Amino acid sequence: QVQLVESGGGLVQPGGSLNLSCVGSGSSFDTMAWYRQTPGKQRELVAIVTAIGSAIYANSVKGRFTISRNNAENTLSLQMNSLRPEDTAVYYCHAKVYSTNTNYWGQGTQVTVAS
Repeated sequence: QVQLVESGGGLVQPGGSLNLSCVGSGSSFDTMAWYRQTPGKQRELVAIVTAIGSAIYANSVKGRFTISRNNAENTLSLQMNSLRPEDTAVYYCHAKVYSTNTNYWGQGTQVTVAS
């Protein structure tokens, strides 16, 4: 059974930092990514990284967030710096296996940026 389990969310003040982690099990993955969603809005891509470490970021987080993965440990991280209130959302870990065209999602972790 394939699972993605996130951790690391919480409450932080504007300008602060958080590090999100995702641990995958049951499969190796081609791409891994972080998405986020706020009530009433579509889930949006925050950052995605390939198996060889190439990363793409949403314009809104470029220069502030860093995505990284450890293929040996099947983990994904998102270092978030200079957080803003508009970064408040539920953050989801996503992974895709190209050979089966299957998408996997974690359960989500809440990030709240407020004074």
